[in-house]
Amino acid sequence: MRLDRRIITWAAAAAFAGSLPQAALAATEIEWWHAMGGKLGEKVNEIAEGFNASQSDYVLKPVYKGNYTETMTAAIAAFRAEQQPAIVQVFEVGTASMMSAKGAIKPVYQLMEEAGEPFDPADYLSSVTGYYTDAEGNMLSMPFNSSTPVLYYNKTAFQKAGLDPDSPPATWPEVEAAAKKLQAAGYPCGFTTGWQSWVQLENFSAWHNVPFATKANGFEGVDTELAFNSPLHVKHISTMASWQKDKVFDYGGRRSDSAPKFYNQECGMYMNSSAAYAGIKANAKDFEFGVGQLPYWPEAGKPQNSIIGGATLWVLNGHSDEEYKGVARFFSYLSSPEVQADWHQFTGYLPITHAAAKLTKEQGFYAKNPGTDVAIMQMTAHEPTANSKGLRLGNFVQIRDVINEELEAIWNGDKTAQEGLDEAVERGNALLRKFEKTAN
Repeated sequence: MRLDRRIITWAAAAAFAGSLPQAALAATEIEWWHAMGGKLGEKVNEIAEGFNASQSDYVLKPVYKGNYTETMTAAIAAFRAEQQPAIVQVFEVGTASMMSAKGAIKPVYQLMEEAGEPFDPADYLSSVTGYYTDAEGNMLSMPFNSSTPVLYYNKTAFQKAGLDPDSPPATWPEVEAAAKKLQAAGYPCGFTTGWQSWVQLENFSAWHNVPFATKANGFEGVDTELAFNSPLHVKHISTMASWQKDKVFDYGGRRSDSAPKFYNQECGMYMNSSAAYAGIKANAKDFEFGVGQLPYWPEAGKPQNSIIGGATLWVLNGHSDEEYKGVARFFSYLSSPEVQADWHQFTGYLPITHAAAKLTKEQGFYAKNPGTDVAIMQMTAHEPTANSKGLRLGNFVQIRDVINEELEAIWNGDKTAQEGLDEAVERGNALLRKFEKTAN
C-alpha cells in the first residue's frame, strides 16, 4: 500500500512537471558578484530583473560582495575553492592582476564569439575599451561602470564671492585664485579632492600627457617602473601641500570621505568621479552646483585626456557552455542603448557605447542637466596616447595604499613632496618586482 502511494505521488509530480512551461524548467542560473551598494546596488538589481524579464532561458542572480577590494578578494578565494561565480565585477586597478590569472578568466571577445552574439568593439568608447584590451586589441572584460574625475563647484558660492558662476577655473592658478576669493567670502576651504591617487596623480599624469610609469604605464610589459616623481608631479604635490597650510586645499580622506566638505559648503570646489554626480545632486540642498573639467598647469601645455576609473565585468572559467551563452546574452542586453543610457543618466557613469551617448543626447538629458556631458568631452577630446590610455600595473591596490600613506605624510608636513613621491616610487617599484616574478 505504501508503495502504491509512492507510485501515485511520483506520477502526480511527473504530471505536474510536464504541465509547467519548458523554459521555466530549463532556466539556467547565472551568478554575478558585484560591489555596488546602496542606490547603485538597487539599480544593479533592476538591471538584472530587466534582463530576466526579457527572456526565459536564464536567471541572472546579482550578489553584493562588499567594496571593490572585498569583491575581488572574495572572487579569488572562490575560484581557488572551485565555487566561483560566472561574472565578477573588478575595479580598474585589478586589471593587470586579472590578466595575469592564466586559466582563471574567459576573455569577453572569445565568449561572445563562441556564443554567436553580435559584438563589435568599435561600438564602445575607445577611451574605455583601450583600458581592457590585450596587445592585439581584443576586449578581455565587459565595460560596465566607467567614470572619470571632474571638477564640481558651488555656483552659489561663486556668485557670492564675485566669481562667474558659469565659468569654472580651467587652470591650477585659476583654482588658487578662486579658492582665495571663496575664503574671503566666508567659505573655510577652497577645494578638496576624493580618491587623491586616482585624481591628483594618475589622472593628473594622463591629463598632462606625462608618464605615470614606464613601458606605456605598464601596457608594454610587466617590467615597468613608476615615474610619478617627475618635476611636474613634484611641483603639483608641493603646491597642494603649501595650499593645505591655509586651507586653499583641505584633505578629507583617501576615497570619497571628503564629500561632506562640499555638501555642507565648507569647501567651494570638489574633485571626484563623474559618478559622484547623483550623490551631489541629492545632497546639495541649499546651493546650485556646476561641473567643469579638471584643471591643468599652463606650462605643461593644453590637456590631453583623462583616464577612467570604475570597473568591468570579468567572466570566470569553470562553468557550463549553457551558462556562458547566458552571460553573453546578458552582456548584449547590458550594452543595449536603452539600458546603458538609463544607467549613465541615473549614476553619472559614462555611457560605454556611442549609441547610448547619442540616445542620451536625443532624449535631452544633457540639456536638462548641464555638466553631465563634461566627462565624455574630457575623455574623448583627443585620441589617447601612451601616457593617457590608462594604467596596467600589478599589485596596484597595494601601490595605491603606499601612495596614500606618502601623500598623507606630505599633507601633514612630515615629508617634502620630493621625499614623499620618491619614497612612494621606491616602495611601489618593490611591489611591481614582486608582481613581475609571479607574472613570468
